[in-house]
Amino acid sequence: MTTVLITDDQPLQRLGFRMLLESQDDLTVVGEAANGAEAVRLVDRFRPDVVLMDIRMPGLDGIEATRRIVSAGDRTRVLILTTFDLDEYAYDGLRSGASGFLIKEALPEELLAGIRSVASGDAVVAPALTRRLLDAFAHRLPAGATPALAQQDRRIAALTEREREILTVVGRGWTNTEIAERLHLAESTVKTHMSRILAKTGARDRVQAVILAYDTRLVRPN
Repeated sequence: MTTVLITDDQPLQRLGFRMLLESQDDLTVVGEAANGAEAVRLVDRFRPDVVLMDIRMPGLDGIEATRRIVSAGDRTRVLILTTFDLDEYAYDGLRSGASGFLIKEALPEELLAGIRSVASGDAVVAPALTRRLLDAFAHRLPAGATPALAQQDRRIAALTEREREILTVVGRGWTNTEIAERLHLAESTVKTHMSRILAKTGARDRVQAVILAYDTRLVRPN
């Protein structure tokens, strides 16, 4: 059973999400929060598998709430809800540690699939969209980063040459299928490499691995 915390400052919106989630045998709602501060408290209390996180809320917003939840180091994963797929809120949410985002107008089946994917450890952002999003806001990457940074970063140094190559193309938006075809590997081998990359770098999921590739300048913005 996947446990979910719903965060939204609109009561009717929360009710709609609750009704949808409780119609599923494998999902259960453990609580609702009307703002970020309440979400942080409830995560500490219930330890849900997934937080469905609205961004624009009074007081502590969804970005800072996501940052605090992820920094606590618990297993809870955050799925951001935003208005547009390429806006600064989605960008900030991912950089704060969210495992993905969906637009609020997503179909019910897309929302349910997203929650299940995040709960299983996958990221809910298409690789190409992650690349477009980071490129769009690349001017907000940490100042002073240089191509040599990757050589100095312990997380990158821990990777084999092949793992580093795969992390680089993941940062460029390649899917596992594309990596397998272009690098002449079995797709199962690519998945094994990705698992090792996540374990060695401490990245929570594929999205955070892409952000690492940008931060260390393995991948340069367009």
